[in-house]
Amino acid sequence: MSSPQGANPSASPLRLLSPLGAVAIIVGIVIGAGIFKTPAMVAGITGDVGWAISIWVAGALISLMGALCYAELATLYPHAGGDYHFLTRAYGKNVSFLYGWAKAMVINTGSIALLAFVFGDYMSKVLPLGANSTIYWAFLIVITLTFINLIGIHTSSRIQTILTIFEVCGLLAIIIAGFGIFGNPLPAVENPPLFSSNPQLGMLGLGMVFVLLTFGGWNESAYISAELKGTSKTIVSVIVVSLVVITVIYLLVNIALINGLGLKALASSKAAPADLLGLAFGPLGEKLLGLFVAIAALTSINATMIVGARTNYAMGEDWEGLHKMAKWESARGSPSFAYLVQGVISLALVGFGALQNDGFEAMVEFTAPVFWSFLFLVGLGLFILRFKDRSIRPFRVPLYPITPLIFCASCAYLAYSSITYAHSKGAAEISFYVMLAGLVALLVLRLRKVS
Repeated sequence: MSSPQGANPSASPLRLLSPLGAVAIIVGIVIGAGIFKTPAMVAGITGDVGWAISIWVAGALISLMGALCYAELATLYPHAGGDYHFLTRAYGKNVSFLYGWAKAMVINTGSIALLAFVFGDYMSKVLPLGANSTIYWAFLIVITLTFINLIGIHTSSRIQTILTIFEVCGLLAIIIAGFGIFGNPLPAVENPPLFSSNPQLGMLGLGMVFVLLTFGGWNESAYISAELKGTSKTIVSVIVVSLVVITVIYLLVNIALINGLGLKALASSKAAPADLLGLAFGPLGEKLLGLFVAIAALTSINATMIVGARTNYAMGEDWEGLHKMAKWESARGSPSFAYLVQGVISLALVGFGALQNDGFEAMVEFTAPVFWSFLFLVGLGLFILRFKDRSIRPFRVPLYPITPLIFCASCAYLAYSSITYAHSKGAAEISFYVMLAGLVALLVLRLRKVS
């Protein structure tokens, strides 16, 4: 059977992605539904405006440290496989296979599924589709975005840029409402003086967990390093610019919520942005927020799909039994079969989540422990590759080894916290069994190669 036009199993990714498109992808991945939920959690944990803002600043700095570690690896080893390729270099094919398996079966597909549930929840408020509206919307959006990404990187990156603009506009509406620039006058609020309370260290650590989870996703920049126009150092500028944009937006949203609602009301609210928009713009504002959150989730789903399929592609290149996933459509700039595999698994996880009491919560418990564990291994891999590969690096992480050490410690803490949080939860146990299945799959592939 002949390959489709433009398909070439041996073809490599081309540098077709603009820096602006790359920034849109990273911003789109990071800024998701979390920023609509986390500020209230952090406010409740800290009970202090100064500590709350400080945690967000600290989260941005830790994320930047991790991003700089990734920038060194991405400039030295630009590859569509991203983390997968780094782990292969550092630990060999066995560890990278398990990571690729985790990405394909747990991390990326689980993230797509949980974001699909967020999209479904909020779209159901805008346009309900019956008793199971959330599930219907979740299935529909996974299918639709998989099809769009099959068209090619040009189309998907353009759509990503547009979605990111809409998403940022939604967050700007919250900022505008919080500072009283437009809309109804906001009631006066009183906040305690900065750093007037002394939260326990453990509580500050808990707040950091939520903040870093909200910043999560910047590591996906590594997957587009091989497709980015410009020099090898362009990825460094893209990463730094993306994180600066994200940090500014996050801080402004938090300050707006504190200014508009007050710390106490923010901490006790289950839908703080909706409460704020309701005060400023009435019931219409609350309804519009549902659309904003849906767009935020949609943006993250699309960006996650773009980078996720590239791990499948990298696995297909390395493992003979998975060679179909290495088919790269040069004309479209996309790994078509890898997208299809990702879409099918994501739909299966949506189905699994639909059987749980809370699909979103189940997917968080399913993905988080595995995600942070492998991110720790990537950070540790930076040290290993400094010893194994003495090649000249286009970019070196500043303040080595302090920067990667802080990053590794943060990942280890988040992995521990994720496991503790999900203790005795069914979804976490299933992710463990999925990883055991990955070990079996690795053994089978190794035996096939020997025979």
